[in-house]
Amino acid sequence: MEHTYQYAWIIPFVLLPVPVLIGVGLLLVPGATKDLRRIWAFPSVFLLSIVMLFSANLSIQQINGSSIYQYVWSWTINNDFSLEFGYLIDPLTSIMSILITTVGLMVLVYSDNYMSHDQGYLRFFAYMSFSNTSMLGLVTSSNLIQIYIFWELVGMCSYLLIGFWFTRPIAANACQKAFVTNRVGDFGLLLGILGLYWITGSFEFQDLFELFNNSTYNNGVNSLFVTLCASLLFVGAVAKSAQFPLHIWLPDAMEGPTPISALIHAATMVAAGIFLVARLLPLFTVIPYIMYLISMIGIITIPLGATLALAQKDIKRGLAYSTMSQLGYIMLALGMGSYRAALFHLITHAYSKALLFLGSGSIIHSMENIVGYSPYKSQNMVLMGGLTKYVPITKTSFLLGTLSLCGIPPLACFWSKDKILNDSLLYSPIFAIIAWLTAGLTAFYMFRMYLLTFEGHLNVHFQNYSGKKNSSFYSISIWGKEGPKHTKKVGFDFERASPFSKKTYPIDGNVGNARKKTRTFLTIINFGNKETFPYPYESDNTMLLPLLVLVLFTLFIGFIGIPFNHGGISFDILSKWLIPSINLLHPNLKNSLDWYEFVTNAIFSVSIAYFGIFIASLLYTPAYSPFQNFNLINSFLKRGPRKMIWDRIKNVIYNWSYKRGYIDIFYATTLTRGIRGLVELTHFFDIRIIDGITNGVGVTSFFLGEGIKYVGGGRISSYFFLYLSSVSTFFFIYYFFWNP
Repeated sequence: MEHTYQYAWIIPFVLLPVPVLIGVGLLLVPGATKDLRRIWAFPSVFLLSIVMLFSANLSIQQINGSSIYQYVWSWTINNDFSLEFGYLIDPLTSIMSILITTVGLMVLVYSDNYMSHDQGYLRFFAYMSFSNTSMLGLVTSSNLIQIYIFWELVGMCSYLLIGFWFTRPIAANACQKAFVTNRVGDFGLLLGILGLYWITGSFEFQDLFELFNNSTYNNGVNSLFVTLCASLLFVGAVAKSAQFPLHIWLPDAMEGPTPISALIHAATMVAAGIFLVARLLPLFTVIPYIMYLISMIGIITIPLGATLALAQKDIKRGLAYSTMSQLGYIMLALGMGSYRAALFHLITHAYSKALLFLGSGSIIHSMENIVGYSPYKSQNMVLMGGLTKYVPITKTSFLLGTLSLCGIPPLACFWSKDKILNDSLLYSPIFAIIAWLTAGLTAFYMFRMYLLTFEGHLNVHFQNYSGKKNSSFYSISIWGKEGPKHTKKVGFDFERASPFSKKTYPIDGNVGNARKKTRTFLTIINFGNKETFPYPYESDNTMLLPLLVLVLFTLFIGFIGIPFNHGGISFDILSKWLIPSINLLHPNLKNSLDWYEFVTNAIFSVSIAYFGIFIASLLYTPAYSPFQNFNLINSFLKRGPRKMIWDRIKNVIYNWSYKRGYIDIFYATTLTRGIRGLVELTHFFDIRIIDGITNGVGVTSFFLGEGIKYVGGGRISSYFFLYLSSVSTFFFIYYFFWNP
């Protein structure tokens, strides 16, 4: 086992050759690199698969051996300062490594087809590989300085990925917004790290926890300063995990391609903040104020994200606010000290949310090429509907992800979310009420998204066209699907681009006729023309395969947290996996499950979820809509005052959600305008006062010199007369005015 651990340092560096070689290829032989661009998906997937297998092996050893391994080597040493680099393998590291590699692998396979028509295909895979490298380096770091280095690399990769389509102003603004917002958290994190070093004199986690706890218990340092340092560390996690009040960058991050959204929301950037809090939890637990602050931020973020998702039209923005809310549940669990429940929900949510984002990408992919549709319409759920018969596999996978996130048994998120809800009931009744009600809101807005997208009637945009549904998607993939022999090529020469396959997909004649009557749809960054179609279509197999794999995770990953009896002892895989970390936090904690209590609470939580689903079905399914076919509600609402009250409630909820809770407006009014006003005032002071005094002295000296120049004529009698006149005037004024 230790022999395997000795080679764990390679985990972050296995993927580095991909971005390096792509960069060198584009620099030295750009033509050949671009012509063979599709080949780069293979090394990206292959190398990440190696890291995934290695991480899985480490995880199995962690479950069986329950040990922590750390290896460090000195980087700089002097009399007063020592900095070491190394890697730490413990349950938290192995869990995060599995999440990053499995979700990252699914996203890469999915992206080969999703990004096949994009001009930035090579750049995309270079960014993705470097992002995975940075995140793996972050989770294996053994000290705070090393974490901070990879923390900034993760932020840089997120900036590049969010602004991938940088020629679009909205995407450029989104990545800048994410960058600036995270700078606030990163500055706080840096100050917290420096403060902890001043207290303990160490950056290493094991030494840091021991020295910090001793200093705190022995009152060796000011408690206010200790609390301040811990709060600054937490600010970094708040910004990275999009918790209130630094959550504003998250919905705008959806301007990147959908695979990027899936990676950011499931396994990388937003998970980094959760990882940091989990890693530093032994330090936070000795400061009750910080634990309460963490739980308070979590309980505020939970309903805020849910209410902001209620009226979103963009399918990806709705999922983004859902991520914000679910991360609030995880943060709440960490603040309550429910370490196992927090990591359990991190695992289940990662796979369910990756499934939902990739499913939304499949929907967008099928809608983008419809005649008359723009990129913005293809993400608008209001313009969808009736997609079930066109994309049945995507629909089924999206439904399972939706049910999981709603907390419907036996899907993954049910087991983890129910544990958090039960723990919140023991921690604070008020927190429990908020968390349980938000669970109902989650079911409502998730089923609203599902019903608007897949159920109901086919949108009018599709009803104007007719034609036989033949295989008409034009693309090529290195993963092996071959089309018929008779093909028609348009745009980029994909036969030359892919060395693995020379087949293309046919373009149906009916589609060709429809295309002649309509304008050609162009991609956002044009790379040849993409064909347009009169109906939605199911995605290619290379996009459906990751969905099916993530469906399996969504169905079965929750069972790792279910206790079972073995030799008369009750335990579950996750608790056995987390034994070293749990013992570090709660040495006397015994893992047990009261099935009667669990089932009782589960009935209540599932009932709330079903109630949210029922309300969503009532409002958004045409067969049950109270505004069309439900006569009792129609007759009830037609009465004047009740109708007015109902409309006002709807408008308030809609405006709150669609305008992002007015938080962005508040920041724009106070911070943005305030800072601009301060800058303008400073500029005025600099130009008019500072420069004015300097320029005034110069101008005055100039005119004085010019005047004196004409007074002097070179005659001593004139100078003597001027001197006597000045002295006489001075004495005259002094004698008559100043002399008492």
